[in-house]
Amino acid sequence: MAAPALAYSAASADPVAYEAAPVTSEPVQRKGSRSTASLNEKQVHPVTDHENMLAKDTEEVEAARTRRQETYHKLRPFILTGVALVILGWWISATILKATRHRWIVQSIFAWFFILVIIFRYVPASVVSKPVGAVWNPLIQEPWYRLSYPIRLSIGVLCLLAIIFGSAFGFPLEANTNYGDRAISVVGLFIFQFGFFLASSNRKAIPWPTVIVGLFIQQAIALFVLKSGAGFHLFNWIATLASDFLAQGLVGAAFFFDAETITKHWFFVNTLGTIIFFIAFVQMTYYLGVMQWIIKHFAWLFFKLMNISGAEAVVAASSPWIGQGESACLVRPYVDLMTDSEIHLTMTSGFSTIAGSVLSAYISLGVPAQNLVTSSVMSIPASIAISKMRLPETDEPVTRGHVVVDRGEDKKGAPANALHAFSQGAVFGLIVAGQILTNVLTVLSLVATVNGLLTWVGRGFGIHALTLQLVLGYVFYPVTFFLGVPRHEILRVSQLLATKLVANEFAAYLDLQAITKGDNPLSHRAFTIASYSLCGFANLGSVGIQIGVLGALAPSRSKIIAKLALSAMVCGFLSTLQTAAIAGMLI
Repeated sequence: MAAPALAYSAASADPVAYEAAPVTSEPVQRKGSRSTASLNEKQVHPVTDHENMLAKDTEEVEAARTRRQETYHKLRPFILTGVALVILGWWISATILKATRHRWIVQSIFAWFFILVIIFRYVPASVVSKPVGAVWNPLIQEPWYRLSYPIRLSIGVLCLLAIIFGSAFGFPLEANTNYGDRAISVVGLFIFQFGFFLASSNRKAIPWPTVIVGLFIQQAIALFVLKSGAGFHLFNWIATLASDFLAQGLVGAAFFFDAETITKHWFFVNTLGTIIFFIAFVQMTYYLGVMQWIIKHFAWLFFKLMNISGAEAVVAASSPWIGQGESACLVRPYVDLMTDSEIHLTMTSGFSTIAGSVLSAYISLGVPAQNLVTSSVMSIPASIAISKMRLPETDEPVTRGHVVVDRGEDKKGAPANALHAFSQGAVFGLIVAGQILTNVLTVLSLVATVNGLLTWVGRGFGIHALTLQLVLGYVFYPVTFFLGVPRHEILRVSQLLATKLVANEFAAYLDLQAITKGDNPLSHRAFTIASYSLCGFANLGSVGIQIGVLGALAPSRSKIIAKLALSAMVCGFLSTLQTAAIAGMLI
């Protein structure tokens, strides 16, 4: 009975054909009409035909992509050569012109960095490494390692002491300071190190070369920035560039509000708008591979100098730019395999630095941009040294001996192009901005509630201004003293540190801004030390953020992460204070 039905369906569109169609067991095919057999096949196998079409479309897309890649590889040498010539021409022109001649150091570093990057895309690194190795290995490396470990360690300690005391007492005094203030900062640095040594989980396993090199690099960065014209101009240029770049996010904010509102520097408008813009831009650079390249080569420096694992180097080097939690995503495949010491360093580096996404917030509050950038860079080696003293490495890390950066290429929902990545980053930036907004709002309200309760209790004892900041301010009083803050300003700075620890650095910088605009502002020395010591994410709220992010990346290590979180926060908090103490030696 199936055959007549098929014959009817095939010929129903033509009555004449229907009448002439014999009822047989074979399908009838007539000129100009479709075969009932083919129709039957399409009814039985529609999914197969659809899959074939998709496979064909996929093959065509892959073929087109392959052709584009082949064309790009053929044209890339010419494109990069043209880019290098343009940069070289810009450098020559900028060096000759009077209007830009004063910034020749910065523009030379900027131009030749990119020119050398392009050159070494095609010139093997051995052209430089072999001649350098031919001199370095026989004259420096081999004689150095012929010395015994105690002798090498003693030489390192002497070099560290030389740069510390030379920095503190080898430069002229600045206004409203004296050598006694600098001496207190030096003593504070040694007290911090002694405290870390006493709190170490395994004093015999402390990697002293890593600690000494970390402290030396931290001191050298401060010396380079604060006491050399080239260093100051370079970091000031970086800070100014970052500030100007982040200010572009205000153009979008002005579209929704108005130009007059932007000039009022409202936190909701100015700060959150630039955060969204910056995160969107970073996501786009990730898609292009630029951020991974920069971080990998920056991490290689700490990997070589401080003898840490590749994963630790990447996380520590990236924390000042992309912030806590997100930096661990760069080594996502290895987080679940990290040792306890690696996890502790990962969290410590996040607590001791800030993220580029909130840089504009602090700048808008009147904090010098070069102080923020310098503090974050100095905190990288400091966090490594402090973390390795507190929890030395006793296991063998998986990434020992190589630097790896996860590009996230296998991640589902990867962007289709750079513009799509920018759009996805903007959505993620909105989420981050919302988290910042809600955390600042709720934490400040909670602190105000606690302060209200303490004030009510304090009045029963005749204390009319008992607050959490006042209590912790006295607790931090001796710590602030050893930072080198002038005696009559110690309590105010220690209360800022208390606000940072209990609430967050946003609230502390807001209080610092209020003091600066008040009738009794801080001295230059106290303000500089305070701006350095507040520059970090070490606060109670960030503990939850770190546990949440790292716990999601490494579920099997969630208990260890929660166990080490408080220790890492204290180490990160003291890392920023150590950076401030070193700054106090030089001002």
